[in-house]
Amino acid sequence: MKKLYNTKNAMPDDMIDGFVQAYPNIVKKGKNNRIVLRTKQKDPEKVSLIIGNGSGHEPIAMGFVGEGILDANIVGDVFTAPSSDLILEGIKESYSKSGTILLISRHEGDVINGKAACLDAQDEGMDVRPLLMYDDISSAPKGHEEDRRGAAGTIFIYKILGAAAEDNMTIDELMMLGERVRSNTRTLGVAINSGISPITNEEMFSLPKDEVFIGMGVHGEPGVARRKLGAVNDLVSFMMDRILEDKEIKPENNVIVLINGMGGTTLMELYSVFNEVSIYLKNKKIFNSSPMIGSFSTTQETAGFSISILIPDEIMLKFWRAPHSSPNFPLIL
Repeated sequence: MKKLYNTKNAMPDDMIDGFVQAYPNIVKKGKNNRIVLRTKQKDPEKVSLIIGNGSGHEPIAMGFVGEGILDANIVGDVFTAPSSDLILEGIKESYSKSGTILLISRHEGDVINGKAACLDAQDEGMDVRPLLMYDDISSAPKGHEEDRRGAAGTIFIYKILGAAAEDNMTIDELMMLGERVRSNTRTLGVAINSGISPITNEEMFSLPKDEVFIGMGVHGEPGVARRKLGAVNDLVSFMMDRILEDKEIKPENNVIVLINGMGGTTLMELYSVFNEVSIYLKNKKIFNSSPMIGSFSTTQETAGFSISILIPDEIMLKFWRAPHSSPNFPLIL
């Protein structure tokens, strides 16, 4: 299978070099090449919001560094969490005297290394708080939400907390807000065709042509079930039924919908999916506003998508719509 690179080991570094050269007014490299920072900080005393994650999922999270979202991204190898030492370096470079929140998408390596870095930073007298993010309903049953994986719905936390930090919320207020966003977010994804691992140059999974995986993870982890592909309205109805079974949404409530492509799904397909979600919600008398549609948390060129639903309060909706300046986060209307 074909991939474009100089050497496999250099892929993340070459990517970061190109990224910071493309957007020098927004992002820059830290002392370590794997740390991406905001070029300008409007208020250096605001709480800083950062994340460490493996590469290969772009634009998340590197493309979201900028005013109103992330202050730093610590970039690991492909599909591999950055080391605790590297995360600690990123904490030190982006630390604010008002405190720092380290976002951790709930995957084993990310959790272990992120929590270790926070403990080391706290031992050095820094107020650094880890915020675990999880939303994938396929990865653990209802009632065990804290055991679930992080998926595309974590993007709600990035944006809402990033804007709230810019509005000078305290670190305690931000942590409580992040927990509220997390508890009101649900995601379910499907994969249609496998992407190619840049490490092995092989497909990450295989499927019959007429089947989809329900609940595939962001690293190509197998889904929890298979289903015949069929028409997109049937697939979306099946997914939305599962989401509403997991989190009740009453008629007249407002939700925010995030349709995320996994890297190999066209906008034509993603807008078709959003149309079916909108029809489904309308039939349930649930309002739908300020959606986000595109490929933001990817698994190389995997074909598939996820549906994330957030039930926002007024504060969440305000910060979701707040202006920002980052290379790859879209305008929210």
